[in-house]
Amino acid sequence: MGRVTERRRVIRIRDGAVSTRPDTLVAEEPLEIRLNGKPLAITMRTPGDDFALAAGFLVSEGVLGRADELANIVYCAGATADGSNTYNVVDVKLAPGVPVPDITLERNVYTTSSCGLCGKASLDAVRTTARWPVGDDENHPVRIDLETLASLPDRLRAAQRVFDRTGGLHAAALFTPEGELLDVREDVGRHNAVDKLVGRALQQGLLPLSGAVLLVSGRASFELAQKAVMAGIPVLAAVSAPSSLAVDLAAETGLTLVGFLRGASMNVYAGEHRLALRTAAGRT
Repeated sequence: MGRVTERRRVIRIRDGAVSTRPDTLVAEEPLEIRLNGKPLAITMRTPGDDFALAAGFLVSEGVLGRADELANIVYCAGATADGSNTYNVVDVKLAPGVPVPDITLERNVYTTSSCGLCGKASLDAVRTTARWPVGDDENHPVRIDLETLASLPDRLRAAQRVFDRTGGLHAAALFTPEGELLDVREDVGRHNAVDKLVGRALQQGLLPLSGAVLLVSGRASFELAQKAVMAGIPVLAAVSAPSSLAVDLAAETGLTLVGFLRGASMNVYAGEHRLALRTAAGRT
């Protein structure tokens, strides 16, 4: 879909000189997610990877965990009064036998900041809904060198194609512990970028992502930590600060949480056992 960016007229002022020019902006449109034909959620997102976004959202809600639990995802025809398709409404069909959550009530969802739950209630909701413990593959335990971790933001930045044109997108990427880029997604919302990553992994039968490192631009909120836990990701790193509830969730679930990842500097808030701290300390 060619709606990732749009052009708008802008008045540009540089050192007192005024001119007009077209500017490239990131597109933002609503996406309604329906589950078996019933409205479930609306999110503001950058168009593209909409099916992966919907699938990843349902992973974070505990509805999906395996590719065979998903029958299909389609755009809803006739999404407007005149019958045209806006490509802003998707319907997720679950496979036969997959439990359908009760969506007749006001959204019984704990993932968004507007859900009304906080503190221990939110932590309990994730712990009881997560399908996999946040652990390591017993044959390939995750351990990452600080030098490798420090290099990831630059690798993420180099992979952000749309950001280069707009400067207005968040990004999320999956890496191996050795620093190999596995996948990267961009979106106006960093939580959507993570959902797109997780949804693609679900569609490819790769969950849980027990050998992956998740890097996000911006801060690490509870919602992003929760999405990492629900996908079985053992390491979450962010270039900015985490929230207190994100740290609490990481400590309780065993998630490695790194914030303020900027060059060789970083703060480790939980799960330090996956980082090669002693080796790094021995060289200082």
